[in-house]
Amino acid sequence: MSLEIERKYLVYPAKIPLPATGTFLKQGYLNLDPERTVRVRVAGQEAWITIKGKTENATRLEFEYPLPLSDAYTMLEDLCHQVIEKTRYILPAGNDLTWEIDVFHGPNAPLIVAEIELPLPDSPFEHPEWLGEEVTDDPQYYNSQLAQHPYQSWE
Repeated sequence: MSLEIERKYLVYPAKIPLPATGTFLKQGYLNLDPERTVRVRVAGQEAWITIKGKTENATRLEFEYPLPLSDAYTMLEDLCHQVIEKTRYILPAGNDLTWEIDVFHGPNAPLIVAEIELPLPDSPFEHPEWLGEEVTDDPQYYNSQLAQHPYQSWE
């Protein structure tokens, strides 16, 4: 069993020092049930299927398995709801932690979200100046929700 403990924040774009290169990700959802989501993701020449349970107190079950790239593209094109595209940048967060900064494209632009995975729910971590409001418990910022209700459609 795998447990994901993750905190999610909005980002002040003008203040964040993004690296020169990031990783372009395409992902879609086979299942959008809030109790359990099933995601297909492609990053470069690698692909995965991920099953995630319901988030409670920034924690949820997570299982991830590699997929053949051609299968992943078929799933994204033929089986998934709207596909999300984003570029992910990695920044050090101290204490052997890292920030994953997702810059969304298409209907979810100009949304930028920072995520940090923690060893324990109450693990301390640095809060850089570019870190905005915490949205860990706000379901509208879940990628599975952004697939259904893109950021640009919010009023």
